[in-house]
Amino acid sequence: MEVLLHEASAVSNGSVGSESRANCCARSSSPGHQQGVIEAPSRNGDKNGTPFSKTKNDEYMDLMFENITYTVSLGLRKGTKEILHGLNGRLPSKQLIALMGPSGAGKSTLLDVLSGFRITGVQGIVYINGRVRDLDSFRRSSAYITQDDRLQPLLTVNENMHVAADLKLGTDTPKYEKETIIEEILSTLGLYEHLQTLAGRLSGGQKKRLSIALELVNNPTVLFLDEPTTGLDSSSCTQVCNLLKLLARQGRTIICTIHQPSAMIFQLFDQVYVLAKGECLYQGATHNLVPYLENVKLPCPMYHNPADYVIELACGEYGEDKIETLVQGTQNGRSLKWFNNPSALLDAKSLRAINPLKSNKQNGGNRGPQATSQWNQIKVLLKRGGIKVKRDSTLTHLRIVVNICTGLMLGTLFMKAGNNADRIIENYNLLFACLIHHMMTTMMLTVLTIPAEMNILKKEHFNRWYSLKAYYMSVTVVDIPVMIIGCLFFTVIVYFMSDQPHDIVRFSMFFGISLLVAFVAQSFGFMIGSSFDVVNGTFLAPTLSVPMMMFAGFGVSLRDLPNYLYWGTYISYLRYGLEGYVNAIYGLNRQTLACHNDDLDFCFYKDPRKFVKEIIAMSDDQFWNDIAALSFIVLAMRIVAYFLLRWKLLSSR
Repeated sequence: MEVLLHEASAVSNGSVGSESRANCCARSSSPGHQQGVIEAPSRNGDKNGTPFSKTKNDEYMDLMFENITYTVSLGLRKGTKEILHGLNGRLPSKQLIALMGPSGAGKSTLLDVLSGFRITGVQGIVYINGRVRDLDSFRRSSAYITQDDRLQPLLTVNENMHVAADLKLGTDTPKYEKETIIEEILSTLGLYEHLQTLAGRLSGGQKKRLSIALELVNNPTVLFLDEPTTGLDSSSCTQVCNLLKLLARQGRTIICTIHQPSAMIFQLFDQVYVLAKGECLYQGATHNLVPYLENVKLPCPMYHNPADYVIELACGEYGEDKIETLVQGTQNGRSLKWFNNPSALLDAKSLRAINPLKSNKQNGGNRGPQATSQWNQIKVLLKRGGIKVKRDSTLTHLRIVVNICTGLMLGTLFMKAGNNADRIIENYNLLFACLIHHMMTTMMLTVLTIPAEMNILKKEHFNRWYSLKAYYMSVTVVDIPVMIIGCLFFTVIVYFMSDQPHDIVRFSMFFGISLLVAFVAQSFGFMIGSSFDVVNGTFLAPTLSVPMMMFAGFGVSLRDLPNYLYWGTYISYLRYGLEGYVNAIYGLNRQTLACHNDDLDFCFYKDPRKFVKEIIAMSDDQFWNDIAALSFIVLAMRIVAYFLLRWKLLSSR
């Protein structure tokens, strides 16, 4: 980065240098810009009176990077591949900057590297205002907005914003100030009239603006956006780009990837950084792209969109040698010749003197990685989870309905089997069917829903909304009431329709085993769902459950298992669940059962203890051992699931 540090180096303000930081009606920064930026309405009549109108602490961040390389592993024995090849560049503050290039050029990878989202396999140095970047400090003042809109669809716009405010602004921020910030952001982004609309019912452009609004709550100085115009029509694209330009004029550094913008959208950007095959073809002012192409003897054809033409060059449509010419012309990003007014740029020493980074303490470093305490994070996340539970048709309503319907079907099929000696085998089958129901419904539901939640978790956790511990604690606690209600409905229906012993102690034992098995299955599903995608998870979860059923003692009694397979009975939670059911129904010295089949001269299984010991080879006095074993498995699986989730988050970076 020596060339960058000495050749030039402060913010390229261009024609916007004299504009007020709080001015919400920014003009285009170059003569070529034909479309102005939308003006932000202020509902309280004071554009300068709210924190959102200015960058926090009046900070500006000028990013520079030197010799950035990124290498990925191709797998075992296949070596590695370099994606980015010694990139250099400068991203000035108060500018809307586009990272452009064809598919596979490395623009999203560069965005991930610059934002700190990707750290494994990265080499090179990133500077903030002339100083080597401290990633933890930088993340306090930046936000990353992903290409897909990772929103909570069951929360309204207002609820989403309040959750973000409660997590990102801290408990010391007065409520009225949070309300003012939310109101100004939503008014500026044109979302105020959709305050009570569920996020899942917003249009594509509105979802994109809401994604931006959520990250603006704590007023970051730098915004990274991955393909913000993807999936939007031309009108929505223009609105989003106008909005980004407005935010840049308020003092922020706005960096976004964009594939192939129209001529009108292209003119809205102040600076552009063009990539091809992991190398820089051009960096500088947007309106200087055409002169640059003429300078390297690759003039843009008349009436041709410069953005389209440079992408065609980057794709190699005019020959691979043209790419090398462009890389040499910009010295792989080292040259700052084509910036706005490059002669006015300050050197890095001056930059450090006039615009130093605030200390960690000034930036909230005394609060740790997140803005609020762990307890406040858990409280806010529990509140959000409660809203989702009430409105979720799958996790809540459908689960309860399935428990009721399955309970009615099993109760009808095994009607009055519980006290009938000649139907004792059928009743034993019912116990195993109850286990399978609790296992499959809770496990598969978790496997299917956790991967979708993972995308939201990655974004919110990276942007420092909350810690992983707070998130994990909240998702564990918030599902307990639904689990209890669903399990209780099922147990009551099956237990009494099948005429099990009318004893509150036995019923409580039966319900306790059911609940613990459901919790174990949910924890197992969490382990699978947090480690694999939906396709792999839906294959692995049932497949890995088959040995659990084999070692449970159903079909093949525990006595008949070979010695070399008997170890499996100690790790099968279904074995403990089935044994617990048997103890609840046939333990506690249960009296002789009645035989209701007059055609039989002798009921062999009148004595429950004989059936338990001789037929299914179980003990009828192991209930509390089974409870202890299931509780231990729940705890162990929850701990493993947490570390798998943590590993998943780290490995994605």
